[in-house]
Parts: sequence; structure tokens; C-alpha cells
Amino acid sequence: MSSVKTAEPMIFARRESQVRSYCRNFDVVFNRASGSILTDSDGRDYIDFLAGCSSLNYGHNDPDMKAALIDHITNDGIAHGLDMYTGAKAAFLETFERLILRPRNMDHKVMMTGPTGTNAVEAALKLARKVTGRRNVIAFTNGFHGMTLGALALTGNVGKRAGAGGVALGDVTHMPYEGAFGPGVDTLAQVDLMLSNSSSGVDAPAAFILELVQGEGGLNAASPDWVRGVARLARKHGALLIVDDIQAGIGRSGTFFSFDEMGIDPDMITLAKSLSGFGLPFATVLIRAEHDIWKPAEHNGTFRGNTHAFVTARVALEKFWADDAFVKEIAGKAAVLNEALRGIATQVPGARLKGRGMMQGVDVGSGDLARRICAEAFRNGLIIETSGSDDEVVKVLAPLTTPMAEFQQGLTILRDAVSACTKQKLAAE
Repeated sequence: MSSVKTAEPMIFARRESQVRSYCRNFDVVFNRASGSILTDSDGRDYIDFLAGCSSLNYGHNDPDMKAALIDHITNDGIAHGLDMYTGAKAAFLETFERLILRPRNMDHKVMMTGPTGTNAVEAALKLARKVTGRRNVIAFTNGFHGMTLGALALTGNVGKRAGAGGVALGDVTHMPYEGAFGPGVDTLAQVDLMLSNSSSGVDAPAAFILELVQGEGGLNAASPDWVRGVARLARKHGALLIVDDIQAGIGRSGTFFSFDEMGIDPDMITLAKSLSGFGLPFATVLIRAEHDIWKPAEHNGTFRGNTHAFVTARVALEKFWADDAFVKEIAGKAAVLNEALRGIATQVPGARLKGRGMMQGVDVGSGDLARRICAEAFRNGLIIETSGSDDEVVKVLAPLTTPMAEFQQGLTILRDAVSACTKQKLAAE
């Protein structure tokens, strides 16, 4: 433990790849975390409004998940089992079926993929193309679906796409998301016209893939009518509907799935991030039973299904999703967040609120201003990040379990950071 406490910060610059990113904005060494608090090597506490980029919806080191995991390890429970049958996997699947699938009348199979969200997206793309016999996939402006090449082809951000190193990112057509061309423009009609015109140059799609709240794309939140419209277009044009719920799901946008109560039945749903409940790598694709046409091992991976994550995920489901109490708690905090952000937005000329649920933020119109706000917040004990095509949105991703006093304190730090940076900006002008 002493070696961790005295970690030399220069080791990171000397030995870690230049690709590192979050640490550049939060340049301290973190050693401990509990609930919504991170503690650095000097003993200073920070309120966490990043939550592992929505991988820690239930906070750091939930005591019940931790106890179950320690018990599993102490009793020599399976640590790695490929895709073999284990008691931990059975317990997770039975709980997921009972608490998530059956109440929604979903007959989806659960496909264990590699451990990260992009692995789930890659699997969904492969299966959609296998089921339909088509290659093209419809993705949307400002979408983000991962950094491996297939998923990256779906992603709109030019900076992230540049990471492909010049490799062709094809077999994807990018269409306008709701609001992409401003208010009052019917983007669904435009998509339909392109797909219905045999001379448009757009190949018949294997699938549509969309996030109902675009986490990295600037917290653009699709309306239920628009989402239902995409589902109708997919059916009309013989394509599958894939909902990417990796960041917006598991309570982040207000309910377990971001599409709950919207009246759609996706053919596939990708899940990762907070699926394990404990920050452990775990990703899946939920597949409607009639589309589950994989041959054995046709898609696999050494770490498909993390047994330790099965243990904590089961506890998370039982603790938070056995009734509607947690959904009501999220709604209450989301209302507090919305009110606070409305007040914050009034300090910045032209600022706009974005997102829904516990996935909200303020578009301050400038990436430079947003970055300075986040830096000022960090100096005062709050960890928060930006999103959007130009990093112009200050994005709140606090753990859903954040105690109200800490939540209010974090929002106060954010408010003060916005005030200070806005005054500096106006003075400079």
C-alpha cells in the first residue's frame, strides 16, 4: 500500500502512452473511492460528477456488491470461465430475466461479448449483417459507438475517426439526428426520402443504430415520437433496430433502458458500462430470439462474460431494480439537477440545457469556456467533464446514488465555477 500512496506522478509521463486523456484534466493521483467521493494521495476529497463516464451509476465500492464479490473470491469462486456454465452466470441470468426482461415482455437472448461497449457494438453489427444479408448501417450525426474500427465507422466525431490512421471506415451512412438541422426540420422524412429513392446512392440498410441520449455527442436527447419514427423506418426498409444503451442505459436516463415506455421493441440492445454495477468490465448484446442465428463460437472472445461481474451485477439488480423505488429516486434527483442547471445556464449568454434524467448538462457555446469551467470546478473539488463535437457541453454524470447533500454541494461548486469563468470571459472581451 505504501508504494501506491507514494506513487511518483512523473512515472505516468515517463512510461504511459500519450493516448491517455482524462488524467490530463485531473492531474492528481487517486488512491481511494467510496460512494460519490474520490480521494487523492494527499488526502483531499473530490465529488465525482463523472462516475467512470457512467460506468459507476451506483457509485464507488457499493458495500453490498463488494461483500458479495469478496465472498465469491474468498470461497474460490470461478474467476474466469470462458463461456462455460457457472453458478454465478446462472444467478445473474435468472435475476436479469426476472427483474428486467419478463416485466417488459422481452424475449431477448443475452449474448456475452468481450468486456467493453465497443465489443458489444461490433457483435451487433456482425449479427445484423448476418441476419439481413446487407452491409450498410444507418448511424446518426453526433453519434458515438466505440473506438474499434467497425464501431468507429458509426461514430461521427472527426477527432475520434482520425484515430483510425487513414483506414477506410465504410459500410455506414450517417443520417441527421433529431434537431441536427435546427428546430422544425423533419429529419425522419429526409432519411425516408433517401432510403426510398433508388437513385440516392444509399444502399438498403442492415440496421439502424442510435443512442436515445447522445452521451459523447453533446447530450442530444431524442423525443419519443422521433424514436418511434426511427423504429417505423427500420421496419419499413427491412432493417434491424439497434439501441446503443451503453451510456444512457441502466438508470442513467431515468429508467433501466433509455427506451422504457416509448413503445418500441428493439431487435438488439447493447449494454456495458454500469452493467456490472461495480465498475468491472462487462458487456452484452440483447438479441430478439428470432435473430439469434449465431453458430457456436462464430463470435467469441477470451473474456466474454466476466464472472466477477456476474456476481456484482446480480446484487445491483436485486438491490436497485426489484421495485420502482430507485426510478423514483432518480426522477427526484433529475428534477433537482434540471433546476440547478437552469439557474447555471442563465449566467452564460445563449447557453442551452441538454439531455434528460441524470444525464444532463449545459451547452455553453464554446469548448474553451467549457474546459475552463471544468478545470475551475476541479480546483475546487469537483470532477466533471465535457462532451459535444467541440467539447462545448459541461456534462453532469454524477452517480445515481449520490447523497443529496453531496449532490447539492457539487452543483454549488459547478455554479460558482461557471460564474467565475463567465466573468473572466466577459472581462477579457
